[in-house]
This record gives sequence, structure tokens and C-alpha cells, in this order.
Amino acid sequence: MDLFKIKEDYIHLNQLLKAIGWVANGAEANSVIENHLVKVNGETELRKRNKLKPGDKIEFNSQKVTIE
Repeated sequence: MDLFKIKEDYIHLNQLLKAIGWVANGAEANSVIENHLVKVNGETELRKRNKLKPGDKIEFNSQKVTIE
């Protein structure tokens, strides 16, 4: 599992997907979230702007990352 260090208190889920290169742009990020393809802490997440904080675990397309 990879780690992603944030500089602020949180990062939005759709921003994270772009920042780590799992999607090409914001529209694709929103689409994969809307299509129930992203999990946060083991649960399917539908909130595009869900605030992710250190310790959160995100899964998409057999990839995993933990917010640090």
C-alpha cells in the first residue's frame, strides 16, 4: 500500500484521485466515484468532495493508498 502525504488538514477525494495519477482529470475522477468504483476505509464512497484525513485508506482499481 502506498502513502500520500497531505500538506493541509484534508484533501477532497476527487482531488486525491487526480493528484496520485489514478485518473486523468476531474471529470474522470467524478465519474469513477459516481460509478461506485472507489472505496474509502473499506466502504464504497459516493461523495466526490469527501474530506480525506490522515489515516484514511482509499481503494480504486486494485490500487490502495493511505493518507498520511
